[in-house]
Amino acid sequence: MSARVRRRRLIVGIAGGLVLALLGGVGALALRLQGNLSSEAIAAPTGRSTEPAQPGAPDPAINVLLLGSDSRDLAVGDYGEDTGTKRSDAMVLVHVSEGNTRIDAMQIPRDTLTDLSMCTDTGRGTPDDYGMVNAALNSGAACSVAAVQAMTGVPIDHFIELDFSGFQAIVNGMDGLAVCLPSDMEDPYSNLALPAGAQVIDGTQALALARTRHAVGDGSDISRLGNQQMVMSAIVQRALSAEVLTRPDRLIRFLDAVTSSLTVDTALGDLASLTSLAHRVSQVPASAITFLTMPWTEAPSDANRVVPSDDAAIVFSSLATDVPVPIAGTGDASPAEPVAPVEPVRVEAVSVLNGSQTNGVATATADRLTALGYTVASIGDAETDTPVTLLLARDSDAARATASSLAQELGITVVVSGEPGPDEQDVVLVIGDDFASLTPPAAPAPVEVESRNAAADLCG
Repeated sequence: MSARVRRRRLIVGIAGGLVLALLGGVGALALRLQGNLSSEAIAAPTGRSTEPAQPGAPDPAINVLLLGSDSRDLAVGDYGEDTGTKRSDAMVLVHVSEGNTRIDAMQIPRDTLTDLSMCTDTGRGTPDDYGMVNAALNSGAACSVAAVQAMTGVPIDHFIELDFSGFQAIVNGMDGLAVCLPSDMEDPYSNLALPAGAQVIDGTQALALARTRHAVGDGSDISRLGNQQMVMSAIVQRALSAEVLTRPDRLIRFLDAVTSSLTVDTALGDLASLTSLAHRVSQVPASAITFLTMPWTEAPSDANRVVPSDDAAIVFSSLATDVPVPIAGTGDASPAEPVAPVEPVRVEAVSVLNGSQTNGVATATADRLTALGYTVASIGDAETDTPVTLLLARDSDAARATASSLAQELGITVVVSGEPGPDEQDVVLVIGDDFASLTPPAAPAPVEVESRNAAADLCG
């Protein structure tokens, strides 16, 4: 039996367990699992649908922000005094491609400085207008979503938040993780003491390994990101071999741990939605899952902090437009299979507005759109000095499909405006001075990033 088949059986089986619970096959368990879940609203959702536009159509691309909370407000007191604050000890932006052919999971260093001014007060106060991205979680997960969405330009559909105890419970529910360390690792600050070599570690040890800074590199947050990639790979690989489904006690323990440990957005706040997401993830082979660190550079204002580098813009654009991240080299991070381009969809009419300082741009672009098979409803003027923008005014199936197709041709992100366009059109293309012509964007140069393929040998 192949690893991919085993993994599908595992995750689909977990999803199946949730479905059985929903159908009343194990009614008492269903009530307990549903009662375990906690949810919070996203203050500024993307407004785009994550369901297929038509029956039988491939699943659309989806982006989920994973938040590892460092809150000490826990049932056990092994992690220091609870100060009442909460930061994101780890933050991963997970992109599941259209059709579930690959997953790119980008780690965001917690010391990244960014704009936090878009956060609204949820009763826990608001962070400074500019600061470390991990501080956003103290104002609620919706603040983290808004901050990462503004920094990257990637529309975020859902979030999943997990605390220290939850991470431990999930690892223990899988009967531990198999890891392989190149040398002994000790860090009294995170209670880490592990020997070199291959071994199976429990939830407490896995958490310490993921969190340690003093046992790796220069002791910075950046240094530990490679360790976290190894732990995430180990979790995926454990899912290939852990005998969870054949042991009802393990399955129930695992499901109980997962649902008890998560805070999710309201759209994921029921077992059916989580099952759907698990089913999508189960279709992606480990060889098509890539963990990578956001490209970064030293912050000009603080040598101990970082900001996204120029290469980060390439990664952000790849995630936003659902194309493989162009990682330098042909090693583990390369996609297992080439992804076929999406066929253009030209259903909804488009309005074209000139927001540049050049006369005739809207007319020329409209002519080009018509030649490409799009229907142009109207042309007009917008405010000048406006960057090129593709607006989705109303999220109908036809408008979303057309906007997504045009966004891929332009190499830009769809922005959900919620305001009707000219002549009540749902898709509006605003041409700015930064718009050259309606031609497919040139392939970006490969970026140098720390990355790991989920199927890579842990001892390699």
